Amino acid sequence: MARYAMVIDQERCVGCQSCTVACKSEWDVPIGFARTRVRPAGLLGTYPNFTSAFFVAQCNQCERPSCIPACPTGATWQDANGAVRVNRDLCIGCGSCVAACPYGARYVNPDRGVVDKCDFCAPRLEHGLEPACVATCPAKAKVFGDIEDPGSEVFRLVYRAGAKRMETADIAIGPNVYYTGKREHLEMAAASFAPTPPRTVAAALVWTRLAKKLVYLAVGATFLGQAGAFFRQLSVGEKQFDE
Repeated sequence: MARYAMVIDQERCVGCQSCTVACKSEWDVPIGFARTRVRPAGLLGTYPNFTSAFFVAQCNQCERPSCIPACPTGATWQDANGAVRVNRDLCIGCGSCVAACPYGARYVNPDRGVVDKCDFCAPRLEHGLEPACVATCPAKAKVFGDIEDPGSEVFRLVYRAGAKRMETADIAIGPNVYYTGKREHLEMAAASFAPTPPRTVAAALVWTRLAKKLVYLAVGATFLGQAGAFFRQLSVGEKQFDE
């Protein structure tokens, strides 16, 4: 089974936003929200001798995702290929997973009332297609593939060319989006877009604490109702038998 990862070359990225447009078009992302974002990472030096870079951010499909245990309904899950996905039928839009993501990669879709995020275009992968952002990038700044396949370009970039994860000593949950490029570009990105500590949504805590009790009460009420109906029918039958 493939274990998917992505490498983003910051030296190749020109900030054209082709990946964000392709992603929005493919998944009908509402205005003001994004599954993939391209941001300036800053400038170094002085004119005319300066260098700049862009930082491309999206869900990192982490190996130990903090969003999964934060979800009170089990709507957030990880498939066999490592992609972290959202079951819209189970999502209640509480925002707990949004707050728990150190990378700010999730949002609550205002049109649907459920959480949305990048999942490496899982439905496209099932049809043998690349993620939309990878297929659209004119500079080939995004490389996608099986990180466990020694013959893949992703494997080479990560294990032989030293592509880096965007993580810190305090927040290291195994992101599967890696970055490569000039050292100064990577340092600018790390300084500007370092992961932040996960937060907890109070409403989600209340839901988590009450959910099981509510389920048990509902099941108990259903059982009692069915038992009551059974005994009423039994009583009617005994009366008819006596008559």
